Amino acid sequence: MSKSKSFKVNSPKVLSAAIDSEVVIVNLDSGDYYSLLKTGVEVWSAIEKGMSYDGILMNLAQNYTGSPEEITATVNEFISKLEQENLISVEEIQANQEVNISALESENDANKTKPKFEPPAFEKFTDMEDLLLLDPIHEVDESAGWPNVK
Repeated sequence: MSKSKSFKVNSPKVLSAAIDSEVVIVNLDSGDYYSLLKTGVEVWSAIEKGMSYDGILMNLAQNYTGSPEEITATVNEFISKLEQENLISVEEIQANQEVNISALESENDANKTKPKFEPPAFEKFTDMEDLLLLDPIHEVDESAGWPNVK
């Protein structure tokens, strides 16, 4: 057996919502929010479902045309960004078998109707950091009597 990776969204401090063809993520600890587009939406959805790294690569190789090297490299970079921003955590798991997306790609060469692989799009926004970090319940002056008037 080989080692693979599994991912977990860092809930409850990380919230996300799918809106049309975009995923919006908010990190309540940092006050930053993010936009995921293109295949980033599929990767995030797979992470939320608990899919392994190998499963994510296999899913993308089955659904898109593109070189296995490109898919692997861009997914690695994307997952690294998610981890660096503390949106996900990564853990090692035992894999039942090695996944060879190169072999999978060559098996699916006959099916050219698949869309071309587009790297995941990841955008970070910090313009609402102060507002998202505002905590009116805990940032009070006890001597002033909030929430009860003295």
